[in-house]
Amino acid sequence: MLKAMGIASLDELVAQTVPASIRMEKRLQLPAGLTEAALLERARELGAKNEVWRSYLGMGYSDCITPPVILRNVIQNPGWYTQYTPYQAEIAQGRLEALLNFQTMVIDLTGLPIANASLLDEATAAAEAMHLAFEFKGNDETKKTFFVSERCHPQTIEVVKTRAGAVGITVEVGDHTRVDLAKIGAFGALVQYPATDGEIIDYRAFGEQVHTVDAMFVVAADILALAMLVPPGEFGADVAVGSTQRFGVPLGYGGPHAAYMSMKSDFVRKLPGRIIGVSEDAHKKPALRMALQTREQHIRRERATSNICTAQALLAVVASMYAVYHGPKGIRAIAEKVHASACAVRDGVARMNVKVAYEGFFDTLRIDGTVREIDGWFASAEKRRINLRRLSPTSLAVAIDETTTLRDLGDVVDIFADGKKIEELETVAEIYRGAIPAALVRKSEYLTHEVFNSHHSETEMLRYMRKLESRDLSLAHSMIPLGSCTMKLNATAEMMPITDPQWNRLHPFAPLSQTKGYAQMFAELERELSECTGFPAISLQPNAGAQGEYAGLLVIKKHHEARGQGHRSVCLIPASAHGTNPATAVMAGMSVVVVKTDESGNIDVSDLEEKAKANADKLAALMVTYPSTHGVFEEDIKRVCAIVHEHGGQVYMDGANMNAQVGLCRPGDIGADVCHLNLHKTFCIPHGGGGPGMGPIGVAAHLAKYLPAKPVIEERRSDSVGPVAAAPWGSASILLISWAYIQMMGGEGLTEATKVAILNANYIAHRLGKHFPVVYQGKQGRVAHECILDVRPFKKSGGIEVDDVAKRLMDYGFHAPTMSFPIAGTLMVEPTESESLAEIDRFCEAMIAIRTEIEKVEDGQWPKEDNPLKNAPHTIEACIATEWKHPYSREVAAFPAPWTRDRKFWPAVGRLNNALGDRKLICACPPIEAYAEA
Repeated sequence: MLKAMGIASLDELVAQTVPASIRMEKRLQLPAGLTEAALLERARELGAKNEVWRSYLGMGYSDCITPPVILRNVIQNPGWYTQYTPYQAEIAQGRLEALLNFQTMVIDLTGLPIANASLLDEATAAAEAMHLAFEFKGNDETKKTFFVSERCHPQTIEVVKTRAGAVGITVEVGDHTRVDLAKIGAFGALVQYPATDGEIIDYRAFGEQVHTVDAMFVVAADILALAMLVPPGEFGADVAVGSTQRFGVPLGYGGPHAAYMSMKSDFVRKLPGRIIGVSEDAHKKPALRMALQTREQHIRRERATSNICTAQALLAVVASMYAVYHGPKGIRAIAEKVHASACAVRDGVARMNVKVAYEGFFDTLRIDGTVREIDGWFASAEKRRINLRRLSPTSLAVAIDETTTLRDLGDVVDIFADGKKIEELETVAEIYRGAIPAALVRKSEYLTHEVFNSHHSETEMLRYMRKLESRDLSLAHSMIPLGSCTMKLNATAEMMPITDPQWNRLHPFAPLSQTKGYAQMFAELERELSECTGFPAISLQPNAGAQGEYAGLLVIKKHHEARGQGHRSVCLIPASAHGTNPATAVMAGMSVVVVKTDESGNIDVSDLEEKAKANADKLAALMVTYPSTHGVFEEDIKRVCAIVHEHGGQVYMDGANMNAQVGLCRPGDIGADVCHLNLHKTFCIPHGGGGPGMGPIGVAAHLAKYLPAKPVIEERRSDSVGPVAAAPWGSASILLISWAYIQMMGGEGLTEATKVAILNANYIAHRLGKHFPVVYQGKQGRVAHECILDVRPFKKSGGIEVDDVAKRLMDYGFHAPTMSFPIAGTLMVEPTESESLAEIDRFCEAMIAIRTEIEKVEDGQWPKEDNPLKNAPHTIEACIATEWKHPYSREVAAFPAPWTRDRKFWPAVGRLNNALGDRKLICACPPIEAYAEA
């Protein structure tokens, strides 16, 4: 590769690419890399320091059983976890179907007609619902209060407060039976169903009060409980939110888990997150796609619905497969078993004259007592290695889950025996005195679609999952050359520890004395990320890149407020910045001022200086992506940072492209004050088809005290920005992946990876630049870790657009590069460091072959409206159809390159009709008759 470019060494290439003014003078101070075997042994040693007690803590987190067929074939399967977000629907039909199943499951169980394809966690989903309510019902004069019931989960209350404070919304926490919604100017209200201490409350009258004051009624509901309880949609809820974690997703010390949101159809155009919809392809065949994609923050920027682009797709797939496998009868049986077990505990403790506080409950029992009794019961539980939840000095809660056995129930009851000998529980009776209030017993059906009633044997389930997997292109098939998204190798050794029970069965609010293995891993990862970024303080809490951006801006806001400069609210954002940045700034309560870029793609320094000076009295921050989204290391980056500091602002560096910096330069040395890290990009957490991700932030010393507080396990500090995620360390279990990656790579390996990523991108730019102009290059003609290829001229010369090139690549067995971002009509290519020369050459040959096909259109050999690019992708059905009227052969359509004969990935459907899907939004599984008719 170096020879082809006329370069002597990797170091020479780096010298031509990375400005000398920012290059590190010393190597990363990290230990030497471990072998895979040594890493796995070390992970086992740390895991052994965690103590997996039986946790009956509840609060929206329940231990559960992941069916082994799902564990092995989805969670542990690179065919599922290495997929990309399904923007290219034709080669993502399997995952789209699984996510459509997820939406249907949520719609059925909540009783509301529209659902999205997952959000990050229950607390952030509740916060998103608050923003939604404010959009529709709020105003800055008389209605700017969001009421939250004090019976909601504590972490949800805290995250809602964090999010409200940033945009000037007032949060009123109190008793829903006493609040005067009109008096406080409420635009919305949030309640928990069942309440955090277990009580099942009939909210119908309260919902009417909410609607009387023209506010939005939001219900946070336990999805398993809804198998037995009247769903929110049937008692007046406008929006329902919650977690699907207990549908087969391990606890993982807090995540990753898929939250849900469903709502009345009136509000769909502002629904945050992604919606999977049903449309049709070019052959009129039903096909799935992401609907309403133009709402995505990359396109809408500061006008976006939310800054969330990363959902929890992989975990939503797991939850949906759990529902498919168990079906309505199985889900009902699990709910009834959990409820019966809770009732057995109620009846057991009654023998000791210990009374459960509420008549109505599902799985969580509140028990009151004296301070002495409560302390004694906790001591008794500790002897049995059982975690209970302390609600107050005189009350506790016990939350039963799917994994609770008969023996477990006996142990729980024994806690309250206080030395008394009682009879052993012999069985959880099939006929028992339930605790669901008669008025709230569910009568409506759910999960009626055929997909939830067909795959209940392991054989059928395995075949169904394999069928869907075969319809999705992943890294198991070929390179996914997406710019800005870094679809790189996720080594198997990095993935193995996360499904070990020592790591994935811990409750996020388990006592810290039981999580010493996690504590050590966190400490090591923080030190390693600190060394890579040059920042002394790290927060691991943000559970997505966009959440990291948000947390970083809140830290900057808090810093200004602490200095008496709270009026600083202007955020400068270069046109070359990452797409989530403007949306994040608005969510953080800032106003966006766009800074121009010059013809080379660099920040226009004079324009920056002018706008920084014009806004000097209110400048809060600059958000800069480095290297830029244009794929260039800007020479003036230190000057850019200095200008912002001179005018009183802070520099936020978007770490989306950190994989081009590690070991070569550091944000903290360059002049940034804050940087978030997309661990699913640079540090190897797999993309999972659009989630999970993690977005920790690093900050300079003067900002350290403002980092997010850890909910529940620590008091909220007055100088902290507050929690931004439901769990103290976000999606804690997948931090293991990045920790393992760094442990195995070591400092030298990480630096080498960065150099090779830059090499691969420049090699592609060199090979393809003769055929597709490279839009931006650095001062010495080099790109960073990605390059932008221009296909805009072909629209004029042959009527060929960027979509046509993207879809034709599918026929060659490749996912398209990033389309039309950051520049409309272009392709942004990022090969990463983990692809071989053979695979990179294969991609280049495909692109060159497509350029030759474009020439045939340009010179009239193929018509502009009927050629392999316009008709791509070609399905097997289209290629073997009796009629073939195209001016090119079936062979050209199906096997355009030699390797496609050896290994062919067939798109499941033809080109999607996107406009139809947006006009006729269907976000639940259509009845099977619809497919039969089609």
